[in-house]
Amino acid sequence: MGAGHAHRLYIPGASPVHRLPPQCKLVAVLAFVLLVVATPRERIWAFGVYALLLAAVTAASRIPFGTVARRIVIEVPFVAFAFLMPFVANGEKITVLGLRLSESGLWGAWNILAKGTLGVVASILLAATTEPRLLLLGIERLRMPQLITQIATFMLRYGDVVAAELGRMRVARAARGFEARDIRATGVLARSVGALFLRSYERGERVHLAMVSRGYEGRMPVVDSVGATAAQWTAAAALPSAAALVTLAAWMAP
Repeated sequence: MGAGHAHRLYIPGASPVHRLPPQCKLVAVLAFVLLVVATPRERIWAFGVYALLLAAVTAASRIPFGTVARRIVIEVPFVAFAFLMPFVANGEKITVLGLRLSESGLWGAWNILAKGTLGVVASILLAATTEPRLLLLGIERLRMPQLITQIATFMLRYGDVVAAELGRMRVARAARGFEARDIRATGVLARSVGALFLRSYERGERVHLAMVSRGYEGRMPVVDSVGATAAQWTAAAALPSAAALVTLAAWMAP
């Protein structure tokens, strides 16, 4: 798998979290998220403990807390519906700050916000401490079908290339006096999308032929070793293990 390019979500570092193999971090994050989702929504204290665990991981990875806070904004469009639930949900009504709100809707909104935010933060930390190309290698080590990882690899590599091509087409249209002001511009934009598709398809054909001529047989050469030792698996298990104890306590609490 080629070296690729650094992604804007990745923050270079030499912390213990950065040094963990990608497959270890992937399994740890997946297990943590599943445990968070399995926690009863009424156990508010448990979500506070989960947040402290993620804060500890953030400190260990030396990722600025401000960076994590800014990146959490990405979840706003996905959880906006949660703010409407107390107003539209059925069930017993209670008064909060002079507003009549559904109690079940409030719990539902809290459930989405708490679990969604914790999952997003865990994903942010994973992306900030692991290069995308290494994540793909880790997925491959976890026995993901090779065809899927190859497709994801090319998407990662050529996503920026296609975006740059789109930017050049936009500049070319602007240089010729075009401005998308109303629906009449739809035809021009549609033709631009068609041209972009054709250019991308032709580029893919050329790249594939160039790779085949260099001996490509369906598998990219691996230039990074992502093997994991027992000690590294144990270190990665610290987060989900602590979360498992919290989840168990949440279910056993009266």
